[in-house]
Amino acid sequence: MSESHWVFPGFDPVAVQLGPLAVHWYGLMYLLGFVFAWWLGNRRAALPGSDWTRDQVSDMLFYGFLGVILGGRLGYVLFYQLDTFLADPVYLIKIWTGGMSFHGGLVGVIVALWLFARRQRKTFFEVSDFIAPLIPFGLGAGRMGNFINGELWGRTSELPWAIVFPAAGDLARHPSQLYQFALEGVVLLLILNLAWRARPPRGVISGLFLLCYGLFRFLVEFVREPDAHLGVYLDLFSMGQLLSMPMMVAGSLMLWAAWRRPHWFGKGAKTA
Repeated sequence: MSESHWVFPGFDPVAVQLGPLAVHWYGLMYLLGFVFAWWLGNRRAALPGSDWTRDQVSDMLFYGFLGVILGGRLGYVLFYQLDTFLADPVYLIKIWTGGMSFHGGLVGVIVALWLFARRQRKTFFEVSDFIAPLIPFGLGAGRMGNFINGELWGRTSELPWAIVFPAAGDLARHPSQLYQFALEGVVLLLILNLAWRARPPRGVISGLFLLCYGLFRFLVEFVREPDAHLGVYLDLFSMGQLLSMPMMVAGSLMLWAAWRRPHWFGKGAKTA
């Protein structure tokens, strides 16, 4: 074991124990992300001319929560554990065993927001532009939960800030969870909320979310340890990178269309 690098101490995965109820760090991070989205969403809804109510924000987040859970689990099983699912289809509902996919959760949220928009008689991009700036805080909190749990570590490294994760062996590794926390959480939060303040054409914020998240995830995957049972494709790309490529393409096309074809995004040229 490297003596020149910090050794991950192995935090207790349970943050709070209330009798028989154990609140895990990862679940607590999800809760923090949801609370932040609810708080910021309500602040935005209270602004003059927002065309949003507090009830609509609560309903939207409920739809989004269901999309994250259902899509995240289904995506994880299909993208990363297909062999396990084919051998044991019941594995799909064994959520307590762990396993969520961001890309699957994104698809689930898109479907959920489309249903919400139809019910509220709003355009899809009116809803997606509103919720996109609320999401990065939760993404960052989730990555911090991964770090506290000592999971999803990076590839081996001799950099001064590399960390020895005992569960991964004796070699120091990139703290890729912290890289993702910084990029997907902090940087993406700043980009989207600064863009929101500028009131760009509708679709710009949604496009920025897809492009920036896809790019950040694509870059970090180069130093993140690939899933052992999947490895890399073409001796270069991980599953996470393959799933991020369509996000970057879609985000770039949306940004182009938002400026050149604003009528594609429905009535109302500016983000509310």
